[in-house]
Amino acid sequence: MARTSRLLASVAALAIVASACGGSSSSDTTAAASEKVAASFTPVQAGKLTVCTDAPYEPFEFQAEDGSWTGFDMDIMTKIATANGLTLNVSVQGFDGILLKLAAKECDVVASSVTITEERAQSVDFSNGYFDSFQSLLVRNADKDTLNSLASLKGKTIAVQTGTTGEAFAKANATGAKIQSYDDASAMFLALESKEVDGVLQDFPINASRAVKQGTSTVSVKFTEGQKAEQYGFAVEKGNASLLTVLNDTLATMKTDGSYDEIFAKYFG
Repeated sequence: MARTSRLLASVAALAIVASACGGSSSSDTTAAASEKVAASFTPVQAGKLTVCTDAPYEPFEFQAEDGSWTGFDMDIMTKIATANGLTLNVSVQGFDGILLKLAAKECDVVASSVTITEERAQSVDFSNGYFDSFQSLLVRNADKDTLNSLASLKGKTIAVQTGTTGEAFAKANATGAKIQSYDDASAMFLALESKEVDGVLQDFPINASRAVKQGTSTVSVKFTEGQKAEQYGFAVEKGNASLLTVLNDTLATMKTDGSYDEIFAKYFG
């Protein structure tokens, strides 16, 4: 999407590189519809749009200080719930295996910065892509001039999150590096801070957000080797055509009425 260029421009001063995306708690976030519209699909919980997500994963899915769900994905999900006369119900799950929760009827939608891939599309159906991304590397500020390419990672230890496209990308492209997989995103950042790993390879917007949050202690380094275009999509159970239509129609409306751009600007400038 062209909108990604705005994200790149807003964090260009950070010099960044990119990549892709635990527990199991549930909480309801009220999203009272201004008009009661009957949902055109049957939700797993009556009156609710139940969303599985791996959180916190800023700036896409996290909780505000008051406990309400926010972030780019969550704001879109709230809009979709409201448009269909539903309230948002969030179930926090580990990313590895999160798509299995759909067939298990534990959620209606997986909204968790999920990259659309052919392999994943064999077991779930995806909405139209709603966000463009690519892989990046988050390193300590002192290493920004030396760890700035795939070749420079030889002999280094790189953190990735289990089950993500970042993990697959690192294993396929970071020749000679030790790949350390973590179930939880926050564990990767802690490992970087404690110098257990030399870098974190994952989605660009996540690393960009983390670099800003931590100030001068970390920086995202941009590289382009081996990159393929990635798009995030919302996942539903295979064959759930009615819900897929709801997602795609609402996303299309949001892009037409400007509400998508408003949410994008809120988190990415």
